[in-house]
Amino acid sequence: MPELRKSLKLANVCYDIRGPVLDHANLLEEEGQRIIKLNIGNPGAFGFDAPDEIMHDVIHNLREAQGYCHSKGLFSARKAVMQRAQSQGIANVAIEDVIMGNGVSELIVMAMQALLNNADEILIPSPDYPLWTAAVSMAGGTPCHYRCDEDNDWQPDVADIERRITPNTRGIVVINPNNPTGAVYSEETLKQIVAVAEKYNLVVFADEIYDRILYDGREHVCFLNYESLRDRLILLNGWSKTYAMTGWRLGYSVWPAHLVEPVTRLAINCHSCVNAATQFAGIEALNGPQKRVDHMVEAFTNRRHIIQQELNQIPGFRCIEPGGAFYAFPNIEGTGLSAAELQNKLLNEAGVATIAGTSFGSYGEGYLRFSYANSEENIRLAAKRIKEVL
Repeated sequence: MPELRKSLKLANVCYDIRGPVLDHANLLEEEGQRIIKLNIGNPGAFGFDAPDEIMHDVIHNLREAQGYCHSKGLFSARKAVMQRAQSQGIANVAIEDVIMGNGVSELIVMAMQALLNNADEILIPSPDYPLWTAAVSMAGGTPCHYRCDEDNDWQPDVADIERRITPNTRGIVVINPNNPTGAVYSEETLKQIVAVAEKYNLVVFADEIYDRILYDGREHVCFLNYESLRDRLILLNGWSKTYAMTGWRLGYSVWPAHLVEPVTRLAINCHSCVNAATQFAGIEALNGPQKRVDHMVEAFTNRRHIIQQELNQIPGFRCIEPGGAFYAFPNIEGTGLSAAELQNKLLNEAGVATIAGTSFGSYGEGYLRFSYANSEENIRLAAKRIKEVL
């Protein structure tokens, strides 16, 4: 029989966050061990619930959600996204520019499928969220990683971005606030990236899923504020992190007007339509009270302080304070172990699940990612176990 071979496009498709580490952690739990999971950013699993108003709206509208909706999403949901932009002082978003998705992950894949031809190159930050690298590869493109600098609070190295541009470069991915480093990019950094995109006529893919999870008075600058970039900007955001709705799978994207029609055809073929029930939840989340979001950010502020303090007390660790999201990305070079070695040691000997920095690209060697979406109690216990093992 002929060999059944996988596509070469899968060569760069990996996702260690829910891969071997989680599988092994689950196996250890089945054997009776208590594993503290600091490997995944899943607020709903650690005491954060979507507000009751959201639940009520979904239940009330379930009958209206039984049939297909438009492939771009409910008109009312897209209007809510437009109105949110307007509330931020952004007037250049029309309802027709908004395309909903079953989570931002689907929209990332759609964006690459829509814009890449074979051998097109996309610049991706490293350390990076691995789905971006996978999505470029699946679309037949070539992921090229630019450096983010620990010594500069993990800001992108804009000079390195420009050095890596070739005639095949199609666009730049910007993840702000960043996963895995927790960095919030300065306005100066963003202006420099905009200038590079304009100089070389590049698309900017702006992943802003953590835009509401900010600390110490930091402000997030949305790429939609840069009017000159509007015809080459694809913005991606959603409800998973801010509203603890990871399992609801709802995201949105904002596109240049000239791409809306072909991307709508792509959306029809990708998902027929977006889950209508969760879109009713999204409308209420954007339009309803925001106190629950404020309380969650306050809780994350406390957990961020605890995890940074605890990590910096571990021999061989050095952790920069995260400015946003809910991840710490400590430097672990002082332990004398590689990222993968330490990841495995902590899981097997301390019962603490983390993610090796190399899961986020080659620049991640020498780092581990910790999620502090978990409870304060578990964060302290995990740090105690790690100290004992090391």
